[in-house]
Amino acid sequence: MEYFDCLVIGGGPAGAATAILLSRAGWSVLVAESKVFPRRKVCGEYLSGTNWPLFKSLGVEQAFRDLAGPPVTETAVFAGGSSAFARLPQPRGQDNAYGRALSRQHLDTLLLKQAAAKADVRQPCRCVAFEPDGNEFVVTLESGSGSTTVRARSIIAAHGSWELGELATQRQAQQHRPADWLAFKAHFRQASLPPGLMPLLSFPDGYGGMVHSDGGLASLSCCIQRQRLERLPRAAGESAGAAVLAHILESTPVLRPILSGAELNESWLAAGPIQPGFRQCFQNGVFLAGNAVAEAHPVVAEGISMAMQSAGILAQCLLPHRDDIHLPEVRQRVASEYTSRWKQSFSARIKAAAVIAQWAMRPKVVAATLPFLRAWPTLLTWGAQLSGKDNVIASLDGA
Repeated sequence: MEYFDCLVIGGGPAGAATAILLSRAGWSVLVAESKVFPRRKVCGEYLSGTNWPLFKSLGVEQAFRDLAGPPVTETAVFAGGSSAFARLPQPRGQDNAYGRALSRQHLDTLLLKQAAAKADVRQPCRCVAFEPDGNEFVVTLESGSGSTTVRARSIIAAHGSWELGELATQRQAQQHRPADWLAFKAHFRQASLPPGLMPLLSFPDGYGGMVHSDGGLASLSCCIQRQRLERLPRAAGESAGAAVLAHILESTPVLRPILSGAELNESWLAAGPIQPGFRQCFQNGVFLAGNAVAEAHPVVAEGISMAMQSAGILAQCLLPHRDDIHLPEVRQRVASEYTSRWKQSFSARIKAAAVIAQWAMRPKVVAATLPFLRAWPTLLTWGAQLSGKDNVIASLDGA
């Protein structure tokens, strides 16, 4: 039976980042990713400038610069027929370090390829079960070649939070609720979005955003409550994403000139329900990373940043314990340190995102605040700071 220091379930940004840092330090790491890359995924695609030190540590800084869209220097709020603009903050202590957007088909492939330089990456390969065996785990994997059993001294669940699964760390099926948040994304060609601008779109029972991504495409991502989506008019054969876009354009006419000559690139993507909030960093001996731990409302565009940075923090907590991570008391000690550092780094973003989301989904309230935001644009910049866009986690510099 094959034996590994660590099994990472999921090869997305959090799983790949953890695998890169651990395997580079000499850990034997197996990454089990159930999907085939490159793959499209619902995501805002923006990564703030706070990630540059981590990109350098992961060895992908230059590749990211070569692939990503233009630097994002300005934000805005679009509500009804009005708007307000403000500069985005730069990370503290850094100059010209603005964030940029990169589609998930490129980002995920880039990171997992980097992980495969030293880790054992199996794809498509699904983890279907893991059971404690003494102080270690026996893990069952399924792939096109059949079922395989391996042993691991530790497990990191980085499988995200949207997909259902049978593992104890995965989300279980729940009854649909009217207030569920559902997510949509599409790319557009020839959109008239000014380079460097990332506006927040306010519309009834939802919010969205746009940004220039790679390949000359503009990405539009949004969230809408199920109760509103179910009431939207839809022509025969029309996708839910197209109905949501019609809803946005009807209630936010200031966006219409930006998309008037744009062409949809491929189809709309949909996912959800998303579950904003904090869950657990450690569960029954298993460490969690990325969205499996928590989600901020996508309104603040910090999801991928939080996922990768949480992975960096977890790797730092694990690195000194390769020889004793299988001991329950050591795992518990590492889990306590990881949980404390996670909350210190991200709790404020989670709370700020929840407040901003409740504001953004009420366009009449937003429209009433726009005169103040135009008069004092630093209020918008301050909101971006609350969401973490200038807060570099110093310990990840040289992770």
